[in-house]
Amino acid sequence: MTEKINENITLRQNDGSLAYGTDAYLLYAYLRRQTKERACEFGAGSGVISLLASAKGKFAHITAFEIQENIAKIAEQNVETNGFSEKMEVVCKDIREAETVYNGAFGVVFSNPPYMTANSGKLGKNDADSASRHELNGGIADFAESASRLLKYGGLFYAVYRPDRLAELLYACKQHALEPKRMTLVYPTENHVPCLVLLEAKKNGAPGIFVTKPLMIYQSGKPQTNENYTDDMKYIYENGAFHELYQRL
Repeated sequence: MTEKINENITLRQNDGSLAYGTDAYLLYAYLRRQTKERACEFGAGSGVISLLASAKGKFAHITAFEIQENIAKIAEQNVETNGFSEKMEVVCKDIREAETVYNGAFGVVFSNPPYMTANSGKLGKNDADSASRHELNGGIADFAESASRLLKYGGLFYAVYRPDRLAELLYACKQHALEPKRMTLVYPTENHVPCLVLLEAKKNGAPGIFVTKPLMIYQSGKPQTNENYTDDMKYIYENGAFHELYQRL
């Protein structure tokens, strides 16, 4: 399946794999623009977040890790199709086994990790879908440990996760010297409970977190369609970034 998405990206995805969605786009938009830094993505899937970041020129270069060989090949095809071979590379590798050459090599690591434990809920219809949704190849603690190893001192780690597992995310970061510095809770509307949490953590950072105002995706009392996005959500889609009110500069 091939489609045209934001930032004029042509995206091919494996049939039956987890579709590109709002969580991926919000994580991309949450990434600060650091044009001199080398960045790394864990669990890249089809490469959509790295592709968007490359199109926007957010980083000097992106290395995208994907453990599933067939999905990594699709990500490589997406890189070539969009002409980003000099901006990013895809590495088919378990992040827990990344070679020592990557240690401290990145100023930024970002990930949209599996949200569900291996024994919770139903597995997907195929291996790719199951691995995208469930922690079959490591949990959030593994992602945090690997991020801390690959980040240089003061580097930033970004993740989008489920609010009901926020405590696990924060604990994993703290356990591996990734100090939470900025957090945003995302709600469908002001009448709902949060559906996502976005986190920015700093390796060896000082204690202290900036909890932003909440992000509401849709206007209350209206159908949940693109036409009824809130002003904040419209800004994100128009700019590929969050408004400065969501950033502590």
